[in-house]
Amino acid sequence: MTEALDTSSPRHPAGFREVEPRTALVHLGSVRIVDVREPHEFTGDLGHIRGAELVPLNSVGGAASRWARDEALLLVCRSGGRSGRAAAALAQAGFTKVYNLNGGMLAWNDAGLPVER
Repeated sequence: MTEALDTSSPRHPAGFREVEPRTALVHLGSVRIVDVREPHEFTGDLGHIRGAELVPLNSVGGAASRWARDEALLLVCRSGGRSGRAAAALAQAGFTKVYNLNGGMLAWNDAGLPVER
């Protein structure tokens, strides 16, 4: 299923792919959703994507040591910046299916997509 994500999402020079919110929505069942925000953001006004796993940015490296390098990972934050940094670090560490939610939860909410609070 991630092949469709690969063909519809541009590759970032850092080795991960940028995914638009509506494209991500279609593929939620085939990716591990990793939200790199802080706990108060995860439960805050923007909410979070159903099934997202909260792994704050400063703990991604430790958590990733337990993840399979070929697992599809969708990184999420508020606007796409922190998740982009996490995605770049994971790609550099050898993860092969890394996706960043372009625009983060701001874009997700702007698109009117479902959130949990």
